[in-house]
Amino acid sequence: NMVYPSDTSDTNNEELALEHSVAQGNGTTVAPRPAAGPAAGAIGPNGENNKVNQRQYEPRERFIITKNVVVIGLAFMIHFTAFHGTSNLQSSVNADKALGTTTLAVIYGSLILSNIFLPMTVISWFGCRLTMALALFAYMPYIAAQFYPRFETLIPAALMVGFGGGPLWCSKCTYLSTVSEALTQVRGNRSRKDVNTVRFFGLFFIFYQMAQVWGNLISSSVLTLSAPASQSSANESLDLELERSRVAELCGARFCPGVSAEANPNLVPPAPEQIQLLNSIFLACMAVAVVLMIFGVSSLKRYGMKRGDTGDGMSGLKLLTVTINLLRKRRQILMLPITMFIGLEEAFLAVDFTRSFVACGWGISRIGFAMICFGVANAVAAGIAGALVERIGRVTLAGLCAVLNICLLAYMYGWEAREGDYLRYCTFAAVWGICDGVWLVVVNAFYGILFPNHLIAAYSNFRLWESTGSVIGYVISSQLCTSTKLMILMAVMVVGCVGYGLIEYRVWQKQKNLEVMLSD
Repeated sequence: NMVYPSDTSDTNNEELALEHSVAQGNGTTVAPRPAAGPAAGAIGPNGENNKVNQRQYEPRERFIITKNVVVIGLAFMIHFTAFHGTSNLQSSVNADKALGTTTLAVIYGSLILSNIFLPMTVISWFGCRLTMALALFAYMPYIAAQFYPRFETLIPAALMVGFGGGPLWCSKCTYLSTVSEALTQVRGNRSRKDVNTVRFFGLFFIFYQMAQVWGNLISSSVLTLSAPASQSSANESLDLELERSRVAELCGARFCPGVSAEANPNLVPPAPEQIQLLNSIFLACMAVAVVLMIFGVSSLKRYGMKRGDTGDGMSGLKLLTVTINLLRKRRQILMLPITMFIGLEEAFLAVDFTRSFVACGWGISRIGFAMICFGVANAVAAGIAGALVERIGRVTLAGLCAVLNICLLAYMYGWEAREGDYLRYCTFAAVWGICDGVWLVVVNAFYGILFPNHLIAAYSNFRLWESTGSVIGYVISSQLCTSTKLMILMAVMVVGCVGYGLIEYRVWQKQKNLEVMLSD
């Protein structure tokens, strides 16, 4: 695979490292000390896990580790309060010439390039903590550009968001995986690495998904409370009946690009002064997040990872080679469809659900209220995912999530939209949030378990293919009707679940083989 001087040694190291993760995931004790034999040394001579294993920690270190995860979660929550609050309105507020959806497509298109070329280089220069801080700062021009939304202002700002996003998410994932390994060493036999990893990702996503709540609460409050009073109609009952028939014909799964505000008054954008007030609040939020990340999070030097160390002990070109070569591994290929599905469903939620269902049937100013339901459900699902993995297992949880998700998509496909049916719109958003929260936690943690020797490369691939799914979702959003996009989502999810199931079966086989070997 051209990763190390010997292809065979790389393959063996990666396979043994996977067996080490599987052993810990099953509760089997594989001691990290040199005396423990091949399983301990198999973490890799250059791997960051090996560095973590060599260190000794005091018991109170677990509180410091948890504090760092909480502060990272808070910073992301405050930051993405602004980003999500702005992005959820793009397809409706900047609808002229598809400016909003084009901007979002540029963000995720540049994020693809960012995930391939930037994470290792930026992380090796600045370390995970400063990389996260600088990447958060790179998002700020995107909010500033909303004061004067034109292609010449929003597109360059969108490029900055995309190029900052790759290092941001890879450094976050690497940080959480590294401190999960450290916590396993602190707690000894009372702790399992896979459970710690899922718990930390779950804790992080509680904060991260609450950004949907705060961002949409702020946007809906500003747009609703500062909106001018509407004029009452003399033929109010007739207008209401006409409005209902329009919604049934034009909204929900029947929505197609090109529906104007003249055809449906619900799609009239907010006043410019309301948008400017929102932007001022969101810009302040992003500044607070940068300060919090710089001064509130410990450096990974504390856990054996120094600046200039990518965790894989490789140069930038070699890490790029590893990132690409992971695509030659069967387990990475099998994970691609479910990873792309996560990007597709997030793009559908941000553009098509908010426009086709909520804005079209309830009004643009109410988008935030529906997305609050998504954010709350998403945060709760992410928070309990770790506990559920420990009780019912990762595969069972993913299976239940898949069944719920396919049922939701099928129901939305056949449902006839109704004017002001806020209960149904909020229910759709909440169930979507549950599914998205479980997928994010399970798949993110599973990448860390599958590729323990190449964390940055693995998470680069995750963000690369998630972003690819998002770009596809944003591109087709202005080309296809919502019913067609729902069918595409269902098809990709089924393929993704099959691939995920096959790789879980392979991990289960390795687990059984390891149990037999240890029992002998």
